[in-house]
Parts: sequence; C-alpha cells; structure tokens
Amino acid sequence: MGNVSRAAIISDRRITGLSGDVIAEIVTELGPLWHERHQAKLASKPRKRAIGAGAKHRLAFVDRLLATLVHLRHATTHDVLACWFGVDRSTITRAIAEVRPLLAERGCTISPGVRLRTLAEVIYPLGADGKTGIVDGTEIRVRRPAAGRKDREAFISGKNKQNAVKTMVVTDGDGRVLFCSPTSPGSCADITHARQLGLVQLLADGPAVEILADAGYQGLGAQTGGRVVTPLHRAGPPPRPPRAHE
Repeated sequence: MGNVSRAAIISDRRITGLSGDVIAEIVTELGPLWHERHQAKLASKPRKRAIGAGAKHRLAFVDRLLATLVHLRHATTHDVLACWFGVDRSTITRAIAEVRPLLAERGCTISPGVRLRTLAEVIYPLGADGKTGIVDGTEIRVRRPAAGRKDREAFISGKNKQNAVKTMVVTDGDGRVLFCSPTSPGSCADITHARQLGLVQLLADGPAVEILADAGYQGLGAQTGGRVVTPLHRAGPPPRPPRAHE
C-alpha cells in the first residue's frame, strides 16, 4: 500500500475507529513485538536458507495493523482487504491472525457481554429496550449443485435467476447486525424463510416490538399483531396524471 493510501486511512477515524496518534502509539508498542515473534517463528523451523533470505514482506507492520483494524471494525472480508492493500488473500489472513493476539494482549479486544446466538435472544432484548428492529433477506451466489442432487433446482433464485443461498438478517435501528440466520436454498421466499425460522411465533407470543421489513414480508403484520411493519400494498399501478388537454 502506498504512503498516500496509508495516510488516508489513518487520517479518517471512521475507517479504523482510532485516531492517528493512537495508531502511531500502537505501531510503536506492538511493531517490535511482532517482529520479535516473527523472527522467533522463523528460527524455530528447519530451514534450507538463512533467515532473511527469500521473498520479502510486501505488507509492513503498520499495514498489517490497519488491515486488522478495518476487519474488526467493519467485518470487511479478507478478499476485499487483499484488493485494497494489493496483496494475496492469504497474506491478509496471516496478518490478521498475527496482529489480533497482540491487540488482545494490549487490551484492544471485544469486551465480554451478552452474545446473541438465537433469534429469540434478539427479539426479546429489542422488546425489553423498546427498540426497533429491521429484518431483510439477502442472497449469496453459489456454484450450481452437483448433477443428481435431488434439490438441485431449489437453489435457483426467482429474483436474480442464479444459483444462490438465502439468509435472513436482523439489525437494530442503527444498522448493527444482531442475527444472521442459517442459509436456505435461493428459491425460498423471504416470508417463508422467516416463518421457518420461527419469527412469526416469536413476535406473536413475545414482547411488543416493532420490526421494519420490506414488501417481501407483506402479510406478517397481520400474523404478528402488527409487530411487523411493511410498506402499504397497492392493488394496482398508481393513477396516471391527467394530460394538459384533458
């Protein structure tokens, strides 16, 4: 990564969540420790070449740190980071695996607390706190299942006309992801997937919570006592505005 791009990341706190001074402090503190551990790791392996021979690192420690911070803050995939930093995906994977323990030892880690593992553990806290949730389905393109698989055609998405799997995501009003469901074949409708996951039952029998959804969940409002709010359904196209001569 060039100096200009590196400076742009460091100067914009929205990217890493840390100021430039804090990043510089972390680099000064953890850089030598990372180098020491890296050299010890090299020395512990049987080698045919001297330490320092062969290909050089294309990712300096500061870039490894920045990639890790971006990944932790925005859940950016390793593939995207690899394109951004101009290295292979495996380099990003190794960098994050090396830097995360150093950050954890320094105290920069996810604080312990409630972990939401099921849909019920999401719905009930939302209702207890009086917060609004947002639910939507998303599709991920996959390779076509092998010939002979009985449910092969079920993976064809009617929306995107491609082989896909679908998952349902629940966020809070600020857009923070609270729950991501197991996948289902792409042909499964959003509303059907929500019913299979038990969302209707949880909302009908659970706390009074407002869940915003798009038209793909039309009908859940009546089944959940109005807890799911969807756009108004239009019976037909909007009326045509009158022409000037009419």
